[in-house]
Amino acid sequence: MTMLKFTEKDFDVFQIDGLDARMEALKENIRPKLEGLAEQFTPKLSIQTGDELHAHVAKHARRTINPPNDTWVAFAANSRGYKMLPHFQIGLWGTHAFIWFAVIYEAPNKAEIGKELEDNLDRLYKEIPSHFVWSKDHTKPEVIPHEVLSKEELKALFQRLQSVKKAEILCGVKLPRDLVTKMSEQEFLKTIQDTFDHLIPLYSLR
Repeated sequence: MTMLKFTEKDFDVFQIDGLDARMEALKENIRPKLEGLAEQFTPKLSIQTGDELHAHVAKHARRTINPPNDTWVAFAANSRGYKMLPHFQIGLWGTHAFIWFAVIYEAPNKAEIGKELEDNLDRLYKEIPSHFVWSKDHTKPEVIPHEVLSKEELKALFQRLQSVKKAEILCGVKLPRDLVTKMSEQEFLKTIQDTFDHLIPLYSLR
């Protein structure tokens, strides 16, 4: 049975040079874990959201030269794709694992979602845990800790989602490599579930 926790070997995949070599190691070491996490969390998230969610493990199929810097499994209410919908993600870079709720630039109703987020600003500002982080770009590892954001700054993120064509918004946790590798499998799975529990209200605003 596949262990559903990321190890040093998994994180080291992103140090391998070359597209083919890195993809081979990713498929061998990480993808089975993402598929296992998909089996674990798709039914739970479907119950929690009230939607029939489908898991999408990143294939990186369009890459021809540059090897991927991160990889993930996404959960969305469409069996054919996730980028056009609000979705959840579990994944990792070479430096950290992440657990996200995400609305990325392909979503056609970004403006409506941004307005719903803005309309619920007071509640979200108060209820999002202080150790959670926000991101404006799913392709970059940089994040903004919730605890350092003023309410006006969070409002600006929500307004940006409404008005900027390429705008994105992600919320969740960024778990340092050293922390993840020291966790037990059960601790890691519990962290994922606890994070999703706090992100469901964001998904419900779509």
